[in-house]
Amino acid sequence: MAEFNRNVWAPWRMEYIESLSGVGAAGCFLCRQFRTPEDDAKNHVLFRSDRTLVVLNRFPYNSGHLLVAPVAHESQLEALPEDVLFELILRLRDAKRILEVALKAQGFNIGLNLGQCAGAGLRDHLHWHIVPRWEGDTNFMPVLGDVKVIPEALDRTFQKLRAAGRQLGL
Repeated sequence: MAEFNRNVWAPWRMEYIESLSGVGAAGCFLCRQFRTPEDDAKNHVLFRSDRTLVVLNRFPYNSGHLLVAPVAHESQLEALPEDVLFELILRLRDAKRILEVALKAQGFNIGLNLGQCAGAGLRDHLHWHIVPRWEGDTNFMPVLGDVKVIPEALDRTFQKLRAAGRQLGL
């Protein structure tokens, strides 16, 4: 019986691994890459205000995986002012609506990981994940190969999401 190569190449993953180095705001990808609105299209920022931002995750669990975060580099919910917390909930709502229109998402996983032991890869800057889901979106790849297949390029997904945001008046 012939043996097959079980390697799946994901060279973009190294960028994620390297992005985790650094401490504080200087090492935080949300603070570093999303500091200036001029780079929003390049960085796939869907929304930005003085208090919050919504960005397409560059290392997604599924197509359309978004991050919703306060602009302030903060790790504790208790440290955020109530107006920022309220705006974050509104951005989660808006992001969900956009994913429904643009990608026809049928369900969502929405979560906030607080602390490293809870799974926070970026533990010093709060951010919610909103992952769109569809009936039957899990196939044999995660089970047999421990691999997730993302079927669409980030730039194309971003363009769909921006168009849906405009359509919804967001």
